[in-house]
Amino acid sequence: IRESATLTRDVLEQHFNDLKGTLKKLLDERLLSLLQEVDAIEQESIKPLDECQKLIEHGVSTANDLLREGENAVHGDLGQQNEKLCNFTKKALHIQLDSLPEVPSLVDVPCLSAQLDDCLLTILRNQIFRHGTVASRPPVQLEEFVEKPGGILVRWCKVDDDFVPQDYRLQYRKSTASHFEDVYVGSEMEFIVLHIDPNVDYQFRVCARGDGRQEWSPWSVPQIGRTTLVPHEWTTGLEGYSLSSRRNIALRNDSQSCGVLYSKAPTYFCGQTLTIETVGQPDRRDSLGVCVEQQNGYDSLQRDKAVCVSTNGAVFVNGKEMTNQLPAVTSGSTVTFDMEVVQLGPSSNEGGNFKLRVTISSNNREVVFDWVLDQCCVSLYFGCSFSYPGWKVLVF
Repeated sequence: IRESATLTRDVLEQHFNDLKGTLKKLLDERLLSLLQEVDAIEQESIKPLDECQKLIEHGVSTANDLLREGENAVHGDLGQQNEKLCNFTKKALHIQLDSLPEVPSLVDVPCLSAQLDDCLLTILRNQIFRHGTVASRPPVQLEEFVEKPGGILVRWCKVDDDFVPQDYRLQYRKSTASHFEDVYVGSEMEFIVLHIDPNVDYQFRVCARGDGRQEWSPWSVPQIGRTTLVPHEWTTGLEGYSLSSRRNIALRNDSQSCGVLYSKAPTYFCGQTLTIETVGQPDRRDSLGVCVEQQNGYDSLQRDKAVCVSTNGAVFVNGKEMTNQLPAVTSGSTVTFDMEVVQLGPSSNEGGNFKLRVTISSNNREVVFDWVLDQCCVSLYFGCSFSYPGWKVLVF
């Protein structure tokens, strides 16, 4: 409670400080815009009046000069009086003292004022006092973490019966990271987060969006998840296949070379689910499956000590085709393998028969059978082989 309360205080303070900074910036920008508008109107309106004033002042100055010159002519010496009066008369005739520039009428002269509506404060006050809420119980919570090779299956549940979710949003971060990042948004209540480093803590949280709503609910209580299982990887170096940077995706290239592409190590353990997503053109000779050991020289997993499904849906156990079949593997199909150990006889760990119960699922159908081996084997290789180029296989 104390930790979440402290975090909530920090979030609220940061949010409102950001709002105050943004509002101040917006108000300063609006003030500057209005002041610039006042300056522009003032400059545009005062220019003709300034020019009119200059003309009037020039006329008055000229009239004063002429008046002084006339006074000098009248009061001067008699010998020069006639000449001065003659010059004065000529100058007076050339100067138009009875004309004035056109002066704008008073109604045409702008008179600036600021129009400020106080309702903005009322609107802001109402919006501010409705802004933000504090929730004590998020409507969804994290429920379960299931280890996967190089990943974690995260499940969550709804804890508010009155809440009707439309979709969910899952985030995670490494224990050393400072920010969460989105990893899933959708309507499902579980998701496999891949590209997880083994033996490293990750923090998860989930929220939901109510039906018909735009905003997300409060976050769930963050929880720590980790996986101890190394990621599944295809082995490198086989000529007929190109691998992704993480080596969990294999692409059948145009090479004429054929053979079985195996996993780098026996990373599939009984009790796990192996999922293979595929896309390509099917052929009966193709194979997707698991095996006890890598055996070079074979073009398919349709051999001893292996179980597999062909891309046309045929299932093979130790090289023999079963009567039960699965639907053909089409573009974007997902094939899953689940196995559990069933031991036969009192000395099964000393060389006797060893049985694995295998479930293979594809396109909403599954087959279940017992795979009998002559040795104890709880970790297996996985592999694939394809006749045609273009197959893309993701394993997790």
